[in-house]
Amino acid sequence: MSLENLSCQKSFGGWHKRYKHYSDVLDCDMTFAVYLPPQAEQGGKLPVVYWLSGLTCTDENFMQKAGAQRMAAELGLIIVAPDTSPRGPGVPGDPDNAWDFGLGAGFYLNATQEPWAKHYRMHDYVVQELPALVEAHFPASDKRGISGHSMGGHGALVCALRNPGRYLSVSAFSPINNPMDCPWGQKAFSRYLGEERAKWREWDACVLISEASQKLPLLVDQGDRDDFLAVQLKPEALQQAAKAANHPLELRLQPGYDHSYFFIASFIEDHLRHHGRALLG
Repeated sequence: MSLENLSCQKSFGGWHKRYKHYSDVLDCDMTFAVYLPPQAEQGGKLPVVYWLSGLTCTDENFMQKAGAQRMAAELGLIIVAPDTSPRGPGVPGDPDNAWDFGLGAGFYLNATQEPWAKHYRMHDYVVQELPALVEAHFPASDKRGISGHSMGGHGALVCALRNPGRYLSVSAFSPINNPMDCPWGQKAFSRYLGEERAKWREWDACVLISEASQKLPLLVDQGDRDDFLAVQLKPEALQQAAKAANHPLELRLQPGYDHSYFFIASFIEDHLRHHGRALLG
């Protein structure tokens, strides 16, 4: 599988690069970003943290706004940031041109309903196709962590909980914890998966945590001034599910912080150290 380099910038002694490739899983061209720390030029393979962004984002938001490169360079972690949905000619978007469904809003699941099923298989892309590509073309090991924000926080939790042994660490910022019970999730699930709610359970972290065979510790940060806190995010649902399942969860409600990248940049060091302990230990 060939890669086309789109850009390359030096950062903290390493390199931030963007690539385009054709995805067999999504049946379209995809763009992703990778940060290669300076240790990548010293030989050997490095662990990878996969970052999943939120609604309306692309691969660029996190890499430009989170300030993650300094800590990734210190620890020796590769960071990979995919796009948030398939895109391009023939890829359907929201029929109402809304921002919370379709393009930029793939929800990191495998759609089963038409016209979405052909392209919207972001779960398989993130979990299988993209890591295989990264591990074939970069000095990347199969030691993987996963993290994300909002819709991407939902994606990170679901990817880790659905695929025991695939990841060694997981964390999330302001995740959509219980998408079956919030407007964003209900809209996406009903269209991508159909109206049968039993099918939705396969993509809801609060359900999956009760069935998880691997008790991977979860680190979740949430700002208490987040405008989406009560209606869309519902961290208390994840807390209750983790307690009932005796699943390790560190849920930190951060006073004064909102849903923005100012919040992510404030705590990204903590999250990368969390991943580093699991991936580099």
